[in-house]
Amino acid sequence: MTEEIQLKKIDELIQNLDSETLSALENIRELKRYKKGEFLLHQHKLCRYSFWIEQGILRKFYWNDTKEITTELIFEHDIAVSFDSYVLQKPSKEFIQAVTDVTVYQTEAQSFQMLKAKFPKLVELDLMMTEYYAMWLEKRLFEFRTRNATERYLQLLRQQPHIILEVPLTYIASYLGISLETLSRIRSKI
Repeated sequence: MTEEIQLKKIDELIQNLDSETLSALENIRELKRYKKGEFLLHQHKLCRYSFWIEQGILRKFYWNDTKEITTELIFEHDIAVSFDSYVLQKPSKEFIQAVTDVTVYQTEAQSFQMLKAKFPKLVELDLMMTEYYAMWLEKRLFEFRTRNATERYLQLLRQQPHIILEVPLTYIASYLGISLETLSRIRSKI
């Protein structure tokens, strides 16, 4: 629930930005379309952009020996970024890939940093987005520690009921931290 409150605050801040700030922000973001399976970021590359998802689903993952580990599924009206790579401009530990065809607004990190120096409300926006991500991450860690696999799966279905139609079960199982076989058993019982 706290994430929804934070998103409303972010939306209100954006809605109340003056026209000069909005115009400057519009000038540094670009509408891009990616096909299902395309990569927006490769592991070991710099995350030079943040991606605001207008339509579609992205996932973040990394390779653990010979196995893909999905760390995030990112849906419409949310932001995708390899956080430490974006902030520190160091090589990313993960990939960002389109799970479906996606439409995103991508904003280049350096351009956004330069705008923050000129438009103080963007510093506030950046802080609010960082707080939102921290809240989301804390909630995800808490759920991993306090909920069993079935509860995590049911929660995901409540939040994103269309997920089963659009995201391969292997990605969902990996995101939930379980095997595909365990996910199949959970699904057969509900």
